[in-house]
Formats: sequence, structure tokens, C-alpha cells
Amino acid sequence: MVFNIFRRHARNWAWLPALLLNVVLAGCAAPAPTAPVALPTSSDAAEAGSAVISSETDSLTPAQLAAVLSANEDDSYQLGPNDLIIVTVYQHPELSVPSPGSTNSNGVLITSDGSIDMPLIGQVDLGGLTIPEASQLITSDYASIIRQANVSIQLVNPQSLRYYLLGAFTAPGVKYPGHAMTLLDALALGGSVDIANADLYQAYVAKGTVKLPVDLHALLIDGDLTQNITLGSGDDIVIPPSTNEDAFVFGSVGKPGPVQFKSGALSLLQALSSAGLDLLNYTQAELSQIHLIRSHGATAELMVIDARAILNGSAPNFALEPGDIVFVPPTGIGSWNQVLNLLIPSLNTISGLLNPFVSIKYLSQRNN
Repeated sequence: MVFNIFRRHARNWAWLPALLLNVVLAGCAAPAPTAPVALPTSSDAAEAGSAVISSETDSLTPAQLAAVLSANEDDSYQLGPNDLIIVTVYQHPELSVPSPGSTNSNGVLITSDGSIDMPLIGQVDLGGLTIPEASQLITSDYASIIRQANVSIQLVNPQSLRYYLLGAFTAPGVKYPGHAMTLLDALALGGSVDIANADLYQAYVAKGTVKLPVDLHALLIDGDLTQNITLGSGDDIVIPPSTNEDAFVFGSVGKPGPVQFKSGALSLLQALSSAGLDLLNYTQAELSQIHLIRSHGATAELMVIDARAILNGSAPNFALEPGDIVFVPPTGIGSWNQVLNLLIPSLNTISGLLNPFVSIKYLSQRNN
């Protein structure tokens, strides 16, 4: 696999050398949350000529991370359909599968329902069991038939462990590695990734319907190996094309929802205009207090932006990133807890499109 890590997938920074854009994320976790949502103390991020009034960092707690990632930490192989195994019953070759000298001596295939047929005891369901668990199950089944039953299982060809690679790969599809792999190793199964035309900001790893808090942009562009998790069987790796990049605008706008990037770029004012906010008549919205959530992996940057400063020319336009969530508050709404109370219902309607941080940190907490 060849990853072109020297070509930055950036929106309005194409003129900068990619190596200068390496970002080192702070390792300090946010304070433990308290009801309804605990946010870190805001630090003044205003700079001369910047529209950003303030910026604060929020992170998933260790408990939140563990709850999502713990299912991927067990690398014990679980038997499943299409695995080829040999079952040996000690001192009873006539009960072993396949039997010695049979035409299929290389092994027996676990069926699509996860079972195999064993002499005398019939169908045994091995799906989802580790090899020691499967050996113990068959040993127990034979205990009432033969004395001192002792069963061993050899995994000849593991075919049930699979990963699904979708999107901007040269060789996407279902991959059968035969053993658990890290994210980087699994990405290699898909050939190369078209970094220049891939949306790494909204790329994700999912277990079933749950997106894991993994930052593929940081992994592939910044070389952040803390994002190189071990995958579980059936995990999805999805890298959408950059042609489908979106930000999301909610609050006091006429057309709330996704706003698509054009040619890889989208400014804050463009997004507000596309969402139906009349920038010449904003009496119903407080443009000096635009709230923005920008999340990557297990962290997020919460910014307050003065869009009026951009409009009057005292600050440059603000470039959005794919996945950014923009909220235009009604006049008088300023705190993040107030903003989240108003924003959560809208985010629930598009939860499947959001980066995992927001779903784990805010949606799950508010819905429980």
C-alpha cells in the first residue's frame, strides 16, 4: 500500500507545503462531565484580525472511549461461517471430523449458520465461539457417550473474520485477512487510498451502526499512531470521496441541514447564505455569537465566531472543514449548554451523518 502522506487534503490551504500542516493534539482530557453537559473552561482565542472570539477543547472521557472501543480489544478469534477446521476426538478417530483418510482431510467447513455435523451427537453450533470454547462444548457433548472425552480443534483456514473497505480505495470490497489487524494494516488490503480526492475528515470506522472515535485524517496525514486501533471482525472502513463533503448549519436559518462544499471549499458566510440566512438582515440571529463544533476522533474544538466582523471587513472569512456543525443562535443565547439544548434535536435527525464524537459525547448523554 502506498499512502501519499505528503499531499495534504486541505481546503483553503493548498498553497502551503503539506509538511507544515502537522498538528499536535493536546493530550489533556476534559474534566469529568456533570449534568447536563460539562464543558471545559473557555480560553480566550481571539487574535488580531481573527473572527474567532473564543475556542475551547472538549474530549471524550476514558469511560466513554472504553465503552465504544472495548469490543475491539478482544483479539481472540471467534469461529464463524466458512472457517475450515479439524476436530480431533482423542483416541476416537471414528468420531473425528474429518475422519482419517477421508477425501476432505484438509478440514470441515463451518456452514453458513455457524454449525458442523459431528458423529453421534449431530449438529453443533460453533458460531461466535473461540477455539477453546468450541472444544469444551464438543467435549461436553461427548462426555455422556465416551469416557474421558477430550476434543481439540485446529483452525486450518480462518474465513469468517472479515473487514469491509468502502469508498476511495483502489481495491474496495470485503477482505478476509485470516487474523485480527490494525487499522493501518487493514487499509493496505484495499490497495492505495486516493488521499487527494478522499474526505478524510468524515472518513470513519464503524462496528455495526456505531462509528468509532477514530481520526483517519490524523492517522494518514499527521502520522498519529494513537488512531491505529485493532479492528474487530465485520468492522467497516469508509472513506467517502471529497465530492460529497458537507458542513451542517442549524439555528436561526431558513434552510437548516447539510451544506455541500464546492470544489473542496466552503466559507462560513457561504454556508450561512446557503442555509437561508439573509446576511443583510439578521435581526433574528446573533451573528456575533456563531457557535461551531469541529470534531476529530475523540476530541472537538468548540468555537464562537463573530460573523459580523467578517461582514464589515474587520476579519477575514472563516474556512469551514467537512463535518463542521454551525449553529446560529437566537438573540440572547450565548452559553454552550444553552446552544446544545437547542441543537441536540436537530442533530438527532442526522446522527448517522455526524462525526462520532458528537454522537458519543452529546447525543448519547442527552438521550440517556
